[in-house]
Amino acid sequence: MDRVVIFDTTLRDGEQSPGATMHTDEKLTIARQLARLGVDVIEAGFPASSPGDLESVQRIARQISGPTICGLARCVKGDIDAAWEAVRDAEKKRIHTFIATSDIHLQHKLRMTREQVLQRTREMVSYARSLCDDIEFSPEDASRSDPEFLYQVLAVAIEAGATTLNIPDTVGYATPQEFGALIRGIRENTPGIERAVISVHCHNDLGMATANSLAGVVEGARQVECTINGLGERSGNAALEEVVMALYTRGQHYGCATNIQTSEIYPTSRMVTNYTGLSVQVNKAIVGANAFAHEAGIHQDGILKNRQTYEIMDAATVGVPQSTLVLGKHSGRHAFADKLDQMGYHLDGEQLDRAFARFKELADKKKSISDPDLEALVSDEVFQPQEVFHLEQVQVSCGDCSIPTATVSLRGPTGELLIDASHGTGPVDAVYKAINRIVAVPNELIEFSVKGVTEGIDAVGEVTIRIEAENGTADGWPVNPQTGRRTMVFSGHGASTDIIVASARAYMSALNKLISIRTKR
Repeated sequence: MDRVVIFDTTLRDGEQSPGATMHTDEKLTIARQLARLGVDVIEAGFPASSPGDLESVQRIARQISGPTICGLARCVKGDIDAAWEAVRDAEKKRIHTFIATSDIHLQHKLRMTREQVLQRTREMVSYARSLCDDIEFSPEDASRSDPEFLYQVLAVAIEAGATTLNIPDTVGYATPQEFGALIRGIRENTPGIERAVISVHCHNDLGMATANSLAGVVEGARQVECTINGLGERSGNAALEEVVMALYTRGQHYGCATNIQTSEIYPTSRMVTNYTGLSVQVNKAIVGANAFAHEAGIHQDGILKNRQTYEIMDAATVGVPQSTLVLGKHSGRHAFADKLDQMGYHLDGEQLDRAFARFKELADKKKSISDPDLEALVSDEVFQPQEVFHLEQVQVSCGDCSIPTATVSLRGPTGELLIDASHGTGPVDAVYKAINRIVAVPNELIEFSVKGVTEGIDAVGEVTIRIEAENGTADGWPVNPQTGRRTMVFSGHGASTDIIVASARAYMSALNKLISIRTKR
C-alpha cells in the first residue's frame, strides 16, 4: 500500500477555533501526545503571529522528536524568518509558506495581480528553501482559483524548491467530485509535479472536509492535513480520526495506509477536548460518546450475536477503553497506573501521584470507579493550566428560603491564604463572585455546561465553562468584530462528585489560563 502522510494542524489551525486558545505548556503536552499518536508532521503554530506562538513552536521543535515540526508563514520575508527561527532546532523541520491565488482574494484581500503573485511565490519559496530543505507551499483558496493559473503558480513553487504542494479548500466550498477533479488536473497539468508530494487541506463549512480529503487521496494526494476532533476555523477542518479510520477500515478500497497508532486516537481526542474546552457532539464519528453505543433492540440483538453486524470497527482499535480491572478504594497505585495506561493516559511522577490521591478520595465516596469516572478525574487533575491561584476550599449555604452564600479559600501566587465570601442568585453565582473578589480579574462568563459522567446519585459531574476577557494594554489579542474590543476566550474544566466544587475548579482553570497568558504577554 502507498503511505499517506498525516499532517496535524491542531496546534495551528485547530487553535484558531474561537475559544480554543492554549498556552505553551498545553501545546507542548499535546505535541508529545501527537508524537505518540504517530503523526508524520506537526504544524506547531504561526510563529510570526505573536511572540507567544514563536516561543511555543520553538519549545516544541527543541523537545519533540519523531515527527517533522512545521511553522506556518505567509509569503513574506519576516514571516519566513520567524518560522525558521522557531523550527531550526528541530530534529526534522519544515517551513510552510502560502499566498492566495483566487481572483476574489487577489482583488479584495491582497490587491495584487496574478503576475505579482507569481513573482512573490518565486522569491519567497526560493528564500525559504535557502534556509530549510523541506518546504511546503499552499495556494490559499485553491478550490476557487482558476485551474490554469493554479498550475502556473504550483510550477513556479516547484521550480523554486517546494517539496510539498498543499491544495487548500480554504472555505469548504468544493464537493468531493470537484475536489477530486482539481487534484487530478494538478497531477496531470503541473510541470515538475513528480518532484513534489501533493497534499490536501479541507475545511468543513458544508460538512464535506473528510470526503473531500479522501477524494484527493483517490486522485493521488499523499499528504492529508487534518486536526484532532475536526477543530479549526469556522466549522473546522477534516477530522484526523475520520480520515485515518476511513483509510484503515477501507484500506483495500483506497490502497493506502498511515503510520498512525490508532489505539491512541481516543486518548488524544480527550486530551484536546479538555485543553480547549470544546467538546465533541455525542454522535461524532469515531470519538463521540455514541460512536460504539447501541440502544435499538434489533441492533443490540445483532451485536450480542456478532459485533460485526452493526460495528465496522472494534472500539479497542481507536483506544476506547474497555475494563479489565475493577478499581475501588482497596486498589493500589500500581493497579491504578496500569489501568490508566490501558486507557491511553501515560502518567508518571508527580502527575501520577496527584491523580492517585484524587482517585483515593473519589473511591471513598463511590463503591466502584468506572472508566468515565477515571477519564473525568485525569482530565480534571492533569489537563489543567499552571496554577497562579489554587482552590483550597469551597463552602456554600443555599436553599429556597435562604440567600445563596459562598465562602472561598484560595492559595495565592506567593503562597498566602486568601479568603472571601459573597452571595448570589444561586450557589455557583455566589462562588464565582467570591472568587472574583479575591482574584480581581474582570471577565464575562459566556458559557456554562454541566454533565453527569455516569448514572446514579454518586455520579461524577463535569463542568466546562468559557469566559471572555478584555485586554486593554498588551498587543497580540484579536479584535472582536462585533464589539471592536481586544478580547480572548478561555475555557475551563472541572470534575467532582460535588457539582459546586466542579464549577469552582472549572472557573479557576479558566482564570489561571487568563492570568498566565495576560502576564506573559
